[in-house]
Amino acid sequence: MALSDRLAELAKRTKEAEDRSRAAATEARDELRSTVEQASESAQKKANDLARRADAAEAKASDWWGQIQSDWVRHVTAIRQDFAAKKAENEAMRSKVEADLAADDAAAAIDFAYAAVEEAEYAVLEATLAQMEADEASSSM
Repeated sequence: MALSDRLAELAKRTKEAEDRSRAAATEARDELRSTVEQASESAQKKANDLARRADAAEAKASDWWGQIQSDWVRHVTAIRQDFAAKKAENEAMRSKVEADLAADDAAAAIDFAYAAVEEAEYAVLEATLAQMEADEASSSM
């Protein structure tokens, strides 16, 4: 394949990436998660292909170009590891926020239940007093 054709393919692929990035904002969460996984798999496949070509290029091309390709593979690996770490950190923070919200909900439910018990006690005492007053009024007649 001619280099100009490869460059045209790169431009086409860049446009696809741009379009998918814009569309991601309107996707449902599960659909976006699937899109992210597909993009990750595709990027990993390309990185693996590049690594294989880098190994082959080292035998054919200058040491400088082979080194650049090897450096790129290491760079991609480091970025993926960083993404994975940040994703785990974000999931942990999200879990913490969800746990805090659940604890707040539980505290509110306890406060509500406490107030309901207080109100029930008041209602029982008020009813008891009303009954006593009614009994006294009946007996004094």
